[in-house]
Amino acid sequence: MDHTTAVQEISARVADFHSRQQPFRIYHGATNSTRPSNRSLSNTVSTEPLTRVLSIDTDRCTAIVEPNVCMDALVAATKAHGLVPLVVVEFPNISVGGGFSGTSGESSSFREGFFDHTVNWIEMVLADGQVVKAYNDRVETDSEQADKHSDLFWGTASSFGTLGVVTLLEIRLKKSQPLVELKYYVNSNMKDAVRVFEEASADPNIEYLDGIVYARDKIVVCAGRQVEQRSNVKPRYFTRRQDDWFYLHVERIAQSKIFDSKISDRENSPHTPDAVDYIPLTDYLFRYDRGGFWVARYAFRYFCVPFTFLTRWLLNRFMHTKVMYHALHVSGLGRRYIIQDVGVPISTAAEFLDWLDRPENFGQYPLWLCPLPPGSAGGLEGQPADVGKGDNVDSQRSQLLNFGIWGPAATADPTGFVAQNRQLEHKVHSLGGKKWLYAHTYYTEDEFWNIYNKPAYDSLRAKYHAQHLPSLYEKVRVRESDLPGPHRGEFESGWKGSVKRALWDVWPFCGLYGVYKAWRGGDYLLQKESLKKKAD
Repeated sequence: MDHTTAVQEISARVADFHSRQQPFRIYHGATNSTRPSNRSLSNTVSTEPLTRVLSIDTDRCTAIVEPNVCMDALVAATKAHGLVPLVVVEFPNISVGGGFSGTSGESSSFREGFFDHTVNWIEMVLADGQVVKAYNDRVETDSEQADKHSDLFWGTASSFGTLGVVTLLEIRLKKSQPLVELKYYVNSNMKDAVRVFEEASADPNIEYLDGIVYARDKIVVCAGRQVEQRSNVKPRYFTRRQDDWFYLHVERIAQSKIFDSKISDRENSPHTPDAVDYIPLTDYLFRYDRGGFWVARYAFRYFCVPFTFLTRWLLNRFMHTKVMYHALHVSGLGRRYIIQDVGVPISTAAEFLDWLDRPENFGQYPLWLCPLPPGSAGGLEGQPADVGKGDNVDSQRSQLLNFGIWGPAATADPTGFVAQNRQLEHKVHSLGGKKWLYAHTYYTEDEFWNIYNKPAYDSLRAKYHAQHLPSLYEKVRVRESDLPGPHRGEFESGWKGSVKRALWDVWPFCGLYGVYKAWRGGDYLLQKESLKKKAD
């Protein structure tokens, strides 16, 4: 099916939903969201066929891409032309459309902003079935349209599919080199780490910048740039079965510097790295895929399996994010974890780390760090509810430091679990920060719309005929059934459902079931009609 025909079919289905004022969800075929799915055949619009890179313009350094092209396929297609996207989201199975609509950033975002900032325009099926193009007004385009729908572009960039269906994107690229020279700087406190982040950000040669916190006094900043092939160096790989997980490799570097008592010299020699690797470009871009940063180690703990090189080698198939997310969804184990991504002004990073370090707040490591430029969040996530007042205005003026906060909750009690997440949200807000809505959201509706720009969002919904769709708050909020505790979901009828119902909350049944379903593959997002629920 060619692109035009596929879009026409999507448009017709959307128009049918609109004629009945029936809400719908968008079905992509896969996800890296940890929110439970409420999709069924009767309440979805499928974009599953839109998986092609339609063209690559080497002169303009752009690619025209359908939304379900995954990051690994996009990188492979552009590398064949000596190019690479400005921002590549860190998991290979994250889609281009998901990267645009879901507030996605990575180590090049300190320079380029979130992934949506690297998109020139989108083609979109509005909620009434009309097909339009919406343009990024921060870049020059060849379009002579009088109405470039820039408000729709930025609103869609953080609306998680609640304004319509994205069907095509033009993405900016840059020249690529075969290797990334990655330098590691080990720091004993957040103040020194922030200084390294700021100095690296000011260096025009640096293209990639992130960090990992292993303890309050053990923080590694990783700064990289693309370089030509070098015959005198041994490449460091991270994507093969026999390779280290990236975070473990970096931790060994940090440990060696601590044992050598050299970590305290950072202030006197900030430009001297503690280690340097030369990493093939694709291995660098997807260095966190095996192990899902480090979250897969919790599976070893859950199943009481030793966490060793041998067990990681033997279980490598299950350690890639695509399989892990499959298991996470069907097992329901994600309900037991804190899954938050937040950005705070970099001037408050030390205070925030001190707060996170307390066991009652989080008290776990590693944490991921990723610096972001001022105003890097587009759409609603980049617009405080009232630009004339409120702490969140600071997030527009300041460089942000993103914290990836992922780990088991302090308690399995639903009340305590919600309280821990709400404490974190309130702390981020008090520091003038923002949280990214792909993660779990525990705000009340009033709190949510006091932070995010409801008047602007409601205006967009009215202007583009999307008032019958689930709102952004309805899309991202956590429900009671998503909380820890006895399984509250539905099971199929018959003996299979009876077995699951009896054993689901008995360790390790649901975990083993998740592994089994991930091993078998197949669909895990689209519910069978016998289990369908109302669209939320």
